[in-house]
Amino acid sequence: MSVASSSPFDGNRLLESLRGADRALLAPHLEPAAYEKGDVLFAAGAEVGAITFPCRQTVVTLLIAMQDGRSAETATIGCEGAVGGAVSDGRVPASTSAVVQVGGPALRLDAARLQEAKRRSASLRALFTRYADCLLAQVLQSVACNALHPIEARCLRWLLTLQDRIDGDVLPVTHEQLAAMLGVQRTYLTRILSTLQAQGLLRVGRGRITILDRTAMVDAACECHGVVRRHYDTVLGSIHAVGGASERAAATDRDEGGRRRDAAR
Repeated sequence: MSVASSSPFDGNRLLESLRGADRALLAPHLEPAAYEKGDVLFAAGAEVGAITFPCRQTVVTLLIAMQDGRSAETATIGCEGAVGGAVSDGRVPASTSAVVQVGGPALRLDAARLQEAKRRSASLRALFTRYADCLLAQVLQSVACNALHPIEARCLRWLLTLQDRIDGDVLPVTHEQLAAMLGVQRTYLTRILSTLQAQGLLRVGRGRITILDRTAMVDAACECHGVVRRHYDTVLGSIHAVGGASERAAATDRDEGGRRRDAAR
């Protein structure tokens, strides 16, 4: 990790939504930082003493690792949220590891500072309560998805979730990293990606996957991505989906939700 220059609240939608007194409570205590892909913010079992707010296109993944070395993603967090003690009372052992998926800037805040600010501000408590609800919804939907849906649909769900959090169609992810997120062998994932590429949904390159047809990807994916996105939009509103790629993605997912509801009738 290296120190980076950044103005308070720059690039994190959760922080940018704060106004007046709430901004004043947090701004003096935010520390800018920059992370590289693969950096570990904290490991499972470690005490989490700070909250990390990813900024701009920085993306962090929460991972569960098993004794046999396999791992799986439980949540993906970008500039819409926070990682660490934001949804607890702070300074408690982590149940997951937090690994940087897409490097970039972030803002860090001591967990005790956030707890004190939440104690002093009802509106700040309400904001982080709503965010905690959304993060839990993502985790629970991921559990159901992993149990009930085929690997192809799960793969598309994860890629759509990542694209929501960056600006553009090129996703900086390798086969090995994506396989780890999905909890499958790399060779198996390579066959899956080849099939999806043959269907014209995406293009696989060295260290990257390019989205070619998001609308078709949404149709081919399970409903889990759309369910989570709509919950975020309902509970957090513009904090979750603003501008550029996110706005286009939201429109696509609204259309997808309507098609699925019509098909179910």
